Amino acid sequence: MTTDKIYLVGFMGAGKTTVARRLARELGWTLEDTDLQVEAHEQCSIAELFADHGEEYFRTVERNVLKNLIHVRQTVVATGGGTFVDATNRALINKDGASVWLDVSFETVRQRTRSYGRRPLAGDEDTMHTLWKRRRPAYAEANLHLKVDTVPVAELVRQIVTWAV
Repeated sequence: MTTDKIYLVGFMGAGKTTVARRLARELGWTLEDTDLQVEAHEQCSIAELFADHGEEYFRTVERNVLKNLIHVRQTVVATGGGTFVDATNRALINKDGASVWLDVSFETVRQRTRSYGRRPLAGDEDTMHTLWKRRRPAYAEANLHLKVDTVPVAELVRQIVTWAV
């Protein structure tokens, strides 16, 4: 596959932002992070946005941020954990560029999100595990599927570059 835009998708704690930074640097492309753009647009954290306005409002803002990125090329986009779950967003992403699912085990999610109070959907472990299971079928519609638990970031970047450009 040859593309000029790569979207990283997957559950919270999968390493989307970390891999996106390294991938963008490797390719000499720009980096966009939808969560950071939502926070900049709303001038508050995602946790505050959820608390003050709810998930539905957040998802609307997130979708608008995504639409604003459509015309940007030579870009790596780190998406929020729920972005690709929405069918409209998923279709938009898969039409606009290449989607890469960074598939992370739930045990790794637990370890990586344990200390993050800024993740509004990372409340109790049972709820988070249910959400992790429920989102997997949507993530499976990504163009490339990479298991990431024990793979170094440099190797993930190498695999994506080899596949996508």
